[in-house]
Amino acid sequence: MKKGQTIATISNPQFIQLQEEYLSINSRIEFAEQELIRQRELNEGNVGAKKNLQSATTELNTLRTRKASLNQQIQMMGINPASLSNSNLKSSLTVTSPISGTVSNVFAKMGSYVDVSSAIVELVDNSALHLDLQVFEKDIPLIRMGQKIDFVVTNSPNKTYSAEVYNIGSSFNSNSKTITVHSRVLGDKIGLIDGMNVTGAVHLDGALSPAVPDDAIVNADGKYYIFLVKEQAEEPHEHKEGEAHDHKEEEAHDHGSEKGTRFVRMEIIKGASQFGYTAITPVGEIPHGTHIVVKGAFFVGAKMDDSGEHAHAH
Repeated sequence: MKKGQTIATISNPQFIQLQEEYLSINSRIEFAEQELIRQRELNEGNVGAKKNLQSATTELNTLRTRKASLNQQIQMMGINPASLSNSNLKSSLTVTSPISGTVSNVFAKMGSYVDVSSAIVELVDNSALHLDLQVFEKDIPLIRMGQKIDFVVTNSPNKTYSAEVYNIGSSFNSNSKTITVHSRVLGDKIGLIDGMNVTGAVHLDGALSPAVPDDAIVNADGKYYIFLVKEQAEEPHEHKEGEAHDHKEEEAHDHGSEKGTRFVRMEIIKGASQFGYTAITPVGEIPHGTHIVVKGAFFVGAKMDDSGEHAHAH
């Protein structure tokens, strides 16, 4: 919808009443002015009562105030008060779009009643869309003006958009423990609508963090773990004759070797997650070059022995 385009037409007998009163108030003001002059002359000749002069003054001021109010109301209706006459009173008015944009919601229906406080439609100017991110207080020192942000709509993560930080909020949300970071959306805005929930990632200059695929992390007893490939056992594990072979155990087998593989559980602290990866902070030291289980970690966790420290698969 373009700026100035007709949104709706509203009809109401009250519109005519306002115009009628505006046209008649000029003659009432003229009469009040004449009455005020007469009362002044009587008062100067000590003939009229002073209270009559005060009453005439009040009446004139009241009428002038009412005329100013009617003038503003009629202009808000889109009618030029100076053009009004008894032959061109309007019973309907046209509501035009104040901006160019997209209709995101329609509140009024055909024949419904509306007043000055009623919303008819909601217009969104996508060119002015901006992105608000809720950032935890501890991460605010990492945010700076001009930083780039990649974000996706939560319910439609297949398309990535870009934004740029232009303001960092100064108020703290005590409920979510976050501070709002404002950014302007860059480039393509197709598909974005005001109020959508998004997930964003801020580009931090030179800030790197270890990360693993989401499937590499398991949750046990309220803590998060990954599994390290420790070593290969000397002898392969053999099934006893008649021993049941569970399908889940197959998922934890090291098919690349005939010998068994030993895993060690390492507790980690989860960081931010995006695009299938999660940043981690290991509680202990992970030696350089150590292999990490990135697929089937859940089944490795299920094979943990009673000590909860090691798993063995072949």
